[in-house]
Amino acid sequence: MNINTYDVLEAAGTKWNFLPFKPGLVGGHCIGVDPYYLAQKAQELGYHPEIILAGRRLNDSMGAYVASEVVKLMLQNDIKVNGAHVLVLGITFKENCPDVRNTKVVDVIRDLKEYGVEVTIFDPWVHPEEVKQEYGLEAITTAPDVTFDAIVHAVAHTAFSTLDLTTFKKENAIIYDVKGVLKTDVNGKL
Repeated sequence: MNINTYDVLEAAGTKWNFLPFKPGLVGGHCIGVDPYYLAQKAQELGYHPEIILAGRRLNDSMGAYVASEVVKLMLQNDIKVNGAHVLVLGITFKENCPDVRNTKVVDVIRDLKEYGVEVTIFDPWVHPEEVKQEYGLEAITTAPDVTFDAIVHAVAHTAFSTLDLTTFKKENAIIYDVKGVLKTDVNGKL
């Protein structure tokens, strides 16, 4: 519909009891795992929690959705996907914390790699050895000094708000803003 999500949230925020749930990958333990415990217990008691399970299915599929959208945009910009270099900004499950447990960003990375993409993970909050141990992935904590075919802004760390993403872009590179925090027009252009 070409409506900016944040314009909708701002308008909805005029209602006194509105809760501003924002777009992004929902990881961590509380929302990412605990609903399955509730669903299991409910099923043991004879109740099928369709809404809870539907929400979990949707959230669990978001990594593949983001990866496919990035690939589509790359193809639309005549960027060869197989062998492309993609920068993923952030791998923690939420902004401004070092916790990588149950992060959904790894689903995006896994799916991008299945398309033959070479991924660089930059996250100033993580402990690279923990990312390696937990997921078998390499992460860097300082900004790379190379350019990329695509940038996936996955986690809204405050430190990323001061980055000039154009310094990381090749000429026709795309930027995919998962959290919707970059200043863009309605069509997602910076």
